[in-house]
Amino acid sequence: MADVVAEASWIDVQGALSALERLSSEELQEMYSGRLCDQSAPNEARLPSRPASVSVARRLVLDVLSSWGLHQLLEPGELLTSELVSNAVRHAAGRTIGLHVSRKPGWLRIEVRDSSRALPCMILAEPKPVNERGRGLKIVDDLADRWGADLLPRGKGVWFELKIRERH
Repeated sequence: MADVVAEASWIDVQGALSALERLSSEELQEMYSGRLCDQSAPNEARLPSRPASVSVARRLVLDVLSSWGLHQLLEPGELLTSELVSNAVRHAAGRTIGLHVSRKPGWLRIEVRDSSRALPCMILAEPKPVNERGRGLKIVDDLADRWGADLLPRGKGVWFELKIRERH
């Protein structure tokens, strides 16, 4: 009986993943935008691990930051999210990635989760020839107030935090 339940659960998970992968970028954004803006409960946007998810994640973060009135963090939040999601799509082998946006007093935290347990390392790319790859974590290190990676039971979470500077 336990084998039948496990097989049914596996089929349900595979069906859900297939359905998620069929959604367009616009459908993904519409599905998650309001949910991520709600600060009352932690939540996650599960996005297919594909290059188009980078722009979806950027738009979701812009929606959240705008709704929270954190306009001063729009640009760095968008850029740093793009770097983390790009790395997850490029380097993790899973079918989905997770996007978490949270706020605690004085801080904004954005985390991207994937199924790989390989922790990221910052590689300083040679300045010449101009190399577009290999600079993502350097940008994160330069612009974020804090960043890091945590091993999770099923993968890892790479995160950055930006200080919320209250305007007076």
